[in-house]
Amino acid sequence: RNIQVIEDDKANRGSEPFTTGVRGQVPPLVTTDFVVKDQGNASPRFVRCTAYNIPCTSDMAKQSQVPLTTIFKPLATLPVDETPPYVVDHGETGPVRCNRCKAYMCPFMQYIEGGRRFQCGFCSCVTEVPSHYFQHLDHTGKRVDYYDRPELSLGSYEFLATVDYCKNNKVPNPPAFIFMIDVSYNAMKSGLVHLLCEELKTLLDYLPREGNVEESAIRVGFVTYNKVLHFYNVKSSLAQPQMMVVSDVADMFVPLLDGFLVNLNESRTVINSLLEQIPEMFADTRETETVFGPVIQAGMEALKAAECAGKLFIFHSSLPLAEAPGKLKNRDDKKLISTDKEKILFQPQTNFYNNLAKECVTQGCCVDLFLFPNQYIDVATLGLVSYQTGGSVYKYTYFQAQTDGERFLNDLHRDVQKVIGFDSVMRVRTSTGIRATEFYGSFYMSNTTDVELAALDCDKTITVEFKHDDKLSEESGALLQCALLYTSCSGQRRLRIHNVTLNCCTQLADLYRNCETDTLINYFAKYAYRGVLNNSTKSVRDTLINQSAQILSCYRKNCASPSSAGQLILPECMKLLPVYLNCVLKSDVLQPGADVSTDDRAYIRQLVTSMDVAETNVFFYPRLLPVHKMDVESDDYPVAIRCSEERLSKGGIYLLENGLSLFLWVGMNTQHDLIHSIFNVQSFGQIDSGLNALPMLDNPYSKKLRSMVDMIRGQRPRFMKLLIVKQEDKMELLFKHFLMEDKNLNGGASYVDFLCHMHKEIRQLLS
Repeated sequence: RNIQVIEDDKANRGSEPFTTGVRGQVPPLVTTDFVVKDQGNASPRFVRCTAYNIPCTSDMAKQSQVPLTTIFKPLATLPVDETPPYVVDHGETGPVRCNRCKAYMCPFMQYIEGGRRFQCGFCSCVTEVPSHYFQHLDHTGKRVDYYDRPELSLGSYEFLATVDYCKNNKVPNPPAFIFMIDVSYNAMKSGLVHLLCEELKTLLDYLPREGNVEESAIRVGFVTYNKVLHFYNVKSSLAQPQMMVVSDVADMFVPLLDGFLVNLNESRTVINSLLEQIPEMFADTRETETVFGPVIQAGMEALKAAECAGKLFIFHSSLPLAEAPGKLKNRDDKKLISTDKEKILFQPQTNFYNNLAKECVTQGCCVDLFLFPNQYIDVATLGLVSYQTGGSVYKYTYFQAQTDGERFLNDLHRDVQKVIGFDSVMRVRTSTGIRATEFYGSFYMSNTTDVELAALDCDKTITVEFKHDDKLSEESGALLQCALLYTSCSGQRRLRIHNVTLNCCTQLADLYRNCETDTLINYFAKYAYRGVLNNSTKSVRDTLINQSAQILSCYRKNCASPSSAGQLILPECMKLLPVYLNCVLKSDVLQPGADVSTDDRAYIRQLVTSMDVAETNVFFYPRLLPVHKMDVESDDYPVAIRCSEERLSKGGIYLLENGLSLFLWVGMNTQHDLIHSIFNVQSFGQIDSGLNALPMLDNPYSKKLRSMVDMIRGQRPRFMKLLIVKQEDKMELLFKHFLMEDKNLNGGASYVDFLCHMHKEIRQLLS
């Protein structure tokens, strides 16, 4: 079962470093802690594939139905004990590239004629080596500077880009961050505005900066809004900030250039004074209506005027009902669920935001959206610009500063500080025989090859599907090169390159020995979550079941040793496909319960689209840890157990996490001394399930449990608020929704029932 597979992989592959020199190696699982040594292929932290030995022909690919997909995470954060990609500077000449297909210099280029020319591994074209780049070859045909040059010997590296790689052939200005704060009645009443302004005073010291430089090059600006917009002049020479109001929201313009985007250190006193004043100015507001479209337009126009890329941080509380471009209506309708019209709920309700997103991408304006709704806010429409500009959406329903402040501030801190590439374009090149056909993620595409991102951060992935357009050979394998062109936080134009080689096979058995189920599930979820935009959820679920049954029946028919027809036989690396697939099928997007809101589904749908493999792994099959079994003497944490109610003992305490939610479930027969050690009360009945945090007690159990919670939070990109669930409490229904192996209330099958269903489907295909 899955826990066993995860534990075996940790034991077998966690101790040795994973070296990337050999073609087509399947990496350790995402749940295994391992060290990577780059020896010519990109680290699995940057790139993961569904298959590492791919069929030589399209017929064989069609027969197996295994999708050939790669998940790129170009700016992934590496652990401290791994070297970040080296930066290569070729001066004014820029990177060396193939003349024909424009692939960048990499370990797959073959040097010939004593090193004077090289043959491209992607398109086989021969290119002259520029004289400044010439180097002699050794007796094996390798350049003698092979190990000194990252681009010849490593899978991942960066090039400094020349002015030819810049917009309008001009070196870019450093990017800017604009904070745009909703000051309507709801945002003031929940305590949001006060909390945010207080936090920004210190948070701005953590703006991203290059290497070891003293201060960030990023400039900052501030806007507040309800149904009109207020711009602030925070020029360092002013004694007090000045407010300028734009009430004609139908024709948005930026009323000031000088003094709107400023250097933080120069304008610090004026900015602090502004942040003191905002909560006071709007304290007694009665304005409940908001605009939204003009807010994005204003931020974009400000970046345009400053000739820079950047990011808008928008803090927004309600459906924009005020008269303005991008005005929305409440169109939520639960009656559409499970009908053919359900797809409308996931589509934006107007074209306005599609067009706005396009303009934002052109300007390099990325939008991060923090939502604080008390009712329907239409995430499907409001989130669209974030989604198409490479931004993030965060949602805090029924936000109250006391109870949700910690989560919001942690998310905000990480969001402001994380590594970002601005004004980016990503392109994937492949060797002859396959080509990229489909792309999934948060970006915009105006043609079939360029993935355009107003910004790309260290958490986002882009998923690429490949199809055959010719035969591949076992001998040469298949090559992929992902090139990301971006502007760093200091305004430096760079290219980040990731290279991968895969094996190619003529035998199906070789394909089925080299697949990775976690990556497959990541792709299936993204494929399905895109599918709901145009199809009913039922037809999307049926498609997934059908394709998976075909994958498994092809294996059974062509690779498994003969056995009785009644047995379900799965390839070793796909043993977990049915259990994980069932989790995707019964997820809230594809099979919602009565209590799941339309906004939640739209939010999750967008979020999953750019998740990496580790995130989808725990999101669809949560981690359930028996806290009562932890050994306080050792550094180890307890091994996870299967996500099923029958695994919970009445005398136990369990932590459950899925990357977005975190629960501590307490059984009613838990020993009193354990309850006392953790909650500082005498009995189960006295535990307060409204606690937001565990009490800080000076005993080994309390310390160990709190360190476990910190460790879990540290592994995930978003902060999880801890919810205490007492057995048989009203909260328990919500908790049980995450026990993925059990049958659920909205018609989702238990794992055992689904396995029988899959087996039946496979038998039908075989007969």
